[in-house]
Amino acid sequence: MSSCGNPAAEEEAIMPRRLKFGKSKDCVRCRLKPGNIAIRHAVYCKECFTPMVDLKFRKALEPSVNARAGTSKRPKLKASGNLCLGFSGGLGSSILLDMVHNTYFSSRPPLDDSGKPRGGTNHPRNASVWPSCIVCYVEACGAFAGMQDRTEDIRSIVERYPSFQFVPLRIEDAFDGSWWTKVSGSSSTPQVCLELSKEGLIADGLHIASRVTGLTPVEALQSYLSSLPTQTAISSAIQNLTRVLILHTAHSRGSSHLLFGSSLTSFSISLLSSISQGGGYAIREELQEEWAPAAASGSKPSDVLRVIRPLRDVTAKECAVYAWWNNITIIGREKQRRAILGIAALTKNFVVGLEKDYPSTVSTIARTCEKLEPKDAPSGQCKLCKRPMQSGIQEWKTRISIRSYSDPKLAGDLAHIPSPCRDNLDTSTPARLPPLLALTDFLCYSCHTMLTSRSSRGVKQSAPGVSSATPLPIWVANGGLHEDGLMDNGARRKVPEEEMFNAVAEFLIDN
Repeated sequence: MSSCGNPAAEEEAIMPRRLKFGKSKDCVRCRLKPGNIAIRHAVYCKECFTPMVDLKFRKALEPSVNARAGTSKRPKLKASGNLCLGFSGGLGSSILLDMVHNTYFSSRPPLDDSGKPRGGTNHPRNASVWPSCIVCYVEACGAFAGMQDRTEDIRSIVERYPSFQFVPLRIEDAFDGSWWTKVSGSSSTPQVCLELSKEGLIADGLHIASRVTGLTPVEALQSYLSSLPTQTAISSAIQNLTRVLILHTAHSRGSSHLLFGSSLTSFSISLLSSISQGGGYAIREELQEEWAPAAASGSKPSDVLRVIRPLRDVTAKECAVYAWWNNITIIGREKQRRAILGIAALTKNFVVGLEKDYPSTVSTIARTCEKLEPKDAPSGQCKLCKRPMQSGIQEWKTRISIRSYSDPKLAGDLAHIPSPCRDNLDTSTPARLPPLLALTDFLCYSCHTMLTSRSSRGVKQSAPGVSSATPLPIWVANGGLHEDGLMDNGARRKVPEEEMFNAVAEFLIDN
């Protein structure tokens, strides 16, 4: 214990430094062999370390395998669909790939000459948890110039596991109608374009075209990213596109479970980064999520995709040692040069440095966020990121925001307001825009902030006569937009002049 004495005169007044390991250097699991690694001041030997990590993996995954929890204390594991793994080539996903194969697929019995498992089709050992498994990889080289395409390198890693099927994706598929037709079965989904430079994402900037004229999916992706105001928004947009691409692909292939290889360290980083960017309402979905497309919200429970992170109790240090001792090949992820300027990179530097000096605090971040839950039920699903959306977001932002038309960005939007409305506005005092149709009613707080956050680089001005419309991902128009640009589920819309006249005709006095 510490003392209130003078450390310069009394040696007992100095607090002794805590050792990196416990009272003994022997393994805390077997108590026989000397330890090879210290995890949160506990020592493990090499032989006991691997089973310990495998146990954490199974304890995090297996309670969510069965669609319904039975009365048995040890129920038989049987999923209602296939398995999908999100693979990035990084440390966590590489370990997840190896663990899933060794735990659930490597012990399958060999096939006989007729192609059936030996021992009889009704033999208990032939029952597998998931019938099949696909591995989805999203290549992001189309987002930035100079990035290397690593699809074939990833394919060579996945082909080492014969039980897995490799499904390559590209991040520009989010703007490709052919990919959307493949995963949704709908061939008439239009492309939504939006002028992000307008305050409030109002109706005049929202229009729909069946195809973006003259833009390939890669060009549409780069136009979308270049229109975002900050580097944090670009990094967040890439993460959202990658996640939604894997979600729709997994659901279209009949998967009941989607696994991501987020370790405890990366999980804590994503939690803090999401909260700092306004995603606190969907914080529970970061841990575990039951997802279904918006059009299938009334679907059966068997059609719901469970998103799980089974390595959420394993730190990055444990993952690195596990990969080293089990000879797991790690390709690694190519770092984005511009990502070092965003909130996610700053959060990563903070958490990684925290883990080196105070490893127990990283798990405290995850445990604290697990206890958080929203007070009210979600009002729907965000059109952009496909996460639960909080109700009354815009009303709350209106009460806490101060708007003034002296701002150059807001003053530029006055040109898009009809003349009668513009003449009645007092630009010297804060005011609100007229209640026109806006995409903001269909975006969560995090996505709305991502699209409209202010940048230190200033407002990007387009040349006169040149359209500044930015294409949005293809799934934004799914089930919520018409060809005339109006929302179909009770949202605000721009009322035609004839309809307004008919509504007040009985109150008018004839001349």
